[in-house]
Amino acid sequence: MRDKNIIWLYLFLLASLADIAFLLEGNSEMRFYSKPLILLGLIIYFFRITRPIASTLLTKSILSALIFSWIGDILLLWSDLFVYGLGAFLMAQVCYIIGFKLAQENSGKLEQVNFIRTFFFNLPIYLTAAFTYYLINPNLGSLKIPVIIYIIVIVSMVATARDRFKKCNAASFWQVFIGAILFFISDGTIAISRFFQDFPESGIVIMGTYVVAQLLIVMGIRSYLINPK
Repeated sequence: MRDKNIIWLYLFLLASLADIAFLLEGNSEMRFYSKPLILLGLIIYFFRITRPIASTLLTKSILSALIFSWIGDILLLWSDLFVYGLGAFLMAQVCYIIGFKLAQENSGKLEQVNFIRTFFFNLPIYLTAAFTYYLINPNLGSLKIPVIIYIIVIVSMVATARDRFKKCNAASFWQVFIGAILFFISDGTIAISRFFQDFPESGIVIMGTYVVAQLLIVMGIRSYLINPK
């Protein structure tokens, strides 16, 4: 993991700041240039630092999640392509679930899972998702089924991130878990602003939480690769 790869993180940072600046200015046209560059830098960074283990399922799943997210970012630049963007992010969440399960110890021992305790640990996530759905449900229309499926998958992604507690090193757990929570907040804000009530700061909240979420997840997986536990 060479220091020269950090240049791609600078691209990610500069593109993120530029995109948020264009949001503040209301310059939607320039976002067609800034937004696709955000995850492009992070994708190249992750690809380069994981080249020695590029053939592993963990690397492939996280890289796929980033690529699907990048596709979703581009598709969501057009409001009439929302459902396709939703589909791209759905695939990203599935890939993240696979990656999170692989980036932990004892990930396959179902008999060791305490389902009751897990349910109560995840209850705040379930309640928040249920409340968000309650708010947006009246305005979903034909998108009701796709949105329900997406909610289930992103809740599963956050729950999988939380389930890594004490199954990997602390830095990896907290980075991935906080990243998953921020991803959840970003998507929840999209849902509320689109299907319930928009507010002036929604774009900043969406992009601010989203870019930090993606960075934390990548850094969390990097921490796991450096020191599994």
